[in-house]
Order: sequence, then structure tokens, then C-alpha cells
Amino acid sequence: MAPSKGNGRGSADDNESMRAGMNGNSSDGAVAPGLTGRYLVLMRQDAMDAGISALRERAGLSITRSADFEAGVADTDALTSGGAIVFDDLAVAVVDAPPDQVRSLSVAASEDNGILAIEPERVVYAIYDRAIESSPPMSGAPAYGQPLAPAPRNLPAQTMPFDYLRGYRDAVNHVVDQVLGTGGVAMATDGAAVAVGAEDKLTWGLQATKVSESRYTGKGIRVAVLDTGFDLDHPDFLGRTVVSRSFVPGEAVQDGHGHGTHCIGTACGPKQGGQLPRYGIAYEAEIYVGKVLSNRGSGTDSSILAGIQWAIANKCAVISMSLGAPTQVGQAFSLVYEAVAKRALAAGTLIVAAAGNESERPGTINPVSHPANCPSIMAVAAVDVALRVAWFSCGGLSVQGGQVDIAGPGVAVRSSWPRPQLYNTISGTSMATPHVAGIAALLAEQNPDVRGGSLGWLLLQSARRLELSSQDVGAGLVQAP
Repeated sequence: MAPSKGNGRGSADDNESMRAGMNGNSSDGAVAPGLTGRYLVLMRQDAMDAGISALRERAGLSITRSADFEAGVADTDALTSGGAIVFDDLAVAVVDAPPDQVRSLSVAASEDNGILAIEPERVVYAIYDRAIESSPPMSGAPAYGQPLAPAPRNLPAQTMPFDYLRGYRDAVNHVVDQVLGTGGVAMATDGAAVAVGAEDKLTWGLQATKVSESRYTGKGIRVAVLDTGFDLDHPDFLGRTVVSRSFVPGEAVQDGHGHGTHCIGTACGPKQGGQLPRYGIAYEAEIYVGKVLSNRGSGTDSSILAGIQWAIANKCAVISMSLGAPTQVGQAFSLVYEAVAKRALAAGTLIVAAAGNESERPGTINPVSHPANCPSIMAVAAVDVALRVAWFSCGGLSVQGGQVDIAGPGVAVRSSWPRPQLYNTISGTSMATPHVAGIAALLAEQNPDVRGGSLGWLLLQSARRLELSSQDVGAGLVQAP
């Protein structure tokens, strides 16, 4: 949600090397690190039939369409059935095919037959900082911080016009320029540190974001959290409206990791839980739990896209995604996710996502992770109780998208955790993201006619300016209405 400064296209030599390695595999046939071996195919919404015909006729693929399932949401078996699964509402297909079939799609894309872009499918992870959590994930498995894969060199030419990507981000950048003032630095007028008391009644994050002073509850607002699931029988949530669905093959919604339950607790936890302090923001919001990451804390683009389509179909005002994959400086954002995010905004759904934890400040600052680096997804950085940038929080370094938009409390954040533990204190941009999502629900309640990109603008305009670079915290610290 800041200006896009490139069209994501490489040189002619780059494109030739992309076509030569269409399958995303190394010379010995192994799938490249960080990729699944499948592909995402973006189609024009007004030319879906032509795009699907290309999948079927040019690439010889069997087609499964989400529109053929109840409520237009594909089941988990369809996500692993081979061939192509088409998410009709998003105009995106996930393709599982040999290299020669994918090459034929690349040729088809150059013939203006409804295919806009083809990208390798990525592996994504729950984003949190394992070094400073109070207890490990329930599974004991690594979640984030996997070896950084090189920037993909095997993408087909990305043919989406630059004008298609420019408008939304330029508009938001204009708003940010107005509220930040000059010099690209968010200046606080009331001191560098917020007055935060002991956490006997409220977590420091709810104090710093003024949730404690808000009269809004998120009532009537649907918030989707796409993560590792949720402890459906957590005692603090009994009686709440919770709609859930798993998009992880072979796994139920029940959270066997902990990350998802923690994020849901911050965004939508209770006003009065079993123990103080209060940790939840939108305590009367309707909770939509999309399990897109496994109990080991990892998942794929296809599961996330299925979750996004499900959330849009259910008219969720906000989608919170504390997940991602590392990127490198200069690596282009995903045209597929950018198009999906723009389509979500048009449908009245704002997507917020974690900026990533790859930095080791002050010495190393790494760029915003995928998919938060997309222009039309709100990228959330983390700050600590002194309103300093968290040492792990990624920065807005890339010129092709990748700006940080806003910051939230992300260090030593207490929230819900699966039974029997019930509560946990962990850190990460993952923990900052549901602060923004929960406050977005409060703003949506306050402004019932404001949705999509306009809701994002309200978040930026109302943020508390900080004495920090906008490269690190965007518009500043999110604030409740």
C-alpha cells in the first residue's frame, strides 16, 4: 500500500532463462528450495473461459473448478488432485504439470488469450520469532526462518500492464505523504514513548494502541484469520460466533501449533477472559478461522489463495495473515497475489499481512516478506513497548513494492494459546498483524459504509506518528478509534 516503482519484468536475457527453467527445478530435477514444483496462473477476470481453455487445450490439463463445490469453495482434496484447480472468484489456477505443459502455457500467455502471469508456487511459514518466545510451538517443529531461497529466476514473462498495478498504491502513497509530513519520517508530537502501565488489566499492546479507550467492539464485523487454525474449545471463546474451515489436506481446523490461536486471540479475543490481562481487541467480532498452515507451521500458496477466496465469499471485512516467505532486495512482488488483493479490495475485503522477521537490527535489515510486499496488501511491522522497531522486523527496501505500511505491537505479546496452556507470550510481526486486523474491525464498525481500500486509508490516517523512518514503521503505530 505504497507506490509501485516497477513493472516486475526482467530483461530479455532474464526472460529467456525463466523460460529455460519453467519447472522451477534444479539440473538434477529437484524442486528449488522454497518452491513446491507447482505453478500459479493468473487469468483476466473478463476472459476466464479463454484462460481455462488454454489450460485444458494447450497444456492438456484436467480442470477442477471451485465453482463446482458448495458455496464456491474447493475442498482440501481438490488442492492436491493434480491437473489444475481454478479459484473462480479470484481468476487464479494452481497447476500441477510437467515442464513441457507449463511451457505451453507460457506461450499461450504471450498470445493474449486470458492468461496474465505464471509464477512458481511458494512454501510459506508462520511468522514469529522463536528466539524470544516463552514456549515453543506445540509440535516442536520449525516454522519460520528456513534457509533463504534465491530470488526465483524461472518465472515466465510477467505480462500484466503496469497501469493495472499503479493506481491503488499511488493513491495510498498520497495519503501517507500527507499524514507523515516531510522527510519520510513519522514524527510524534507527544513524545517518543507511549504511557504504558503494568499489564495487570490490559496487555501493553492494547494500551499503546488505545484499544482500552475505544467504545467499539467489532460487533457485526467478520474477521478472517488465515493461519494454523484455532483451539475451537478454548474456554475464553465459548459462546462466540466462530466459522471455521481447513485448507490443509489431512488436517482438521483444530490448532496443533499454537500460532493461529495466538493471532486470533489478539485480533478477536474476549473482553474478559479466564485470566487478566485482557488481550483481545474486537471482542464482539465474528471469527472466521481459515487453517492454511499445517500443525508444523508451514503451508503453500494454493491453501492461502483458497482461504482468501473463502473469506471473500463470506464477506469478511478483514483478512489477517501472519505468514509469509522471505524475499531478497530487488525481488519482484507476486503479480498473482497483487491481483488477488486488488480483487479483494474491490469486493470490500482488506488484507493485512506480516512484514516478516528476517532482520537482525541494527546490522541487518531485510526486505518485506511475500506476500506482504504486494502493493495492495497492508504490510505490518513490529515495535516494542518503548516504540522502537523490533530487532527482527523487516523494512521497506525494495523499489518494486515492498514498503512497510503501518506498525503494531509485536514484542512480548500475550494472547491465547491452545489447551492446556491457555496463554502464551511470543514475539514477531505475526503478533503485530492481528493488532492491525482487530483495530480495522473497530474502524469498520465505526464506519459501516467504509470497506476495502478506504478502510486501509483510515488505518493509515489515524496511526500515531513515531520518531522513526517510514521505511521501518510506515504511517506509524496503529490506533483504535
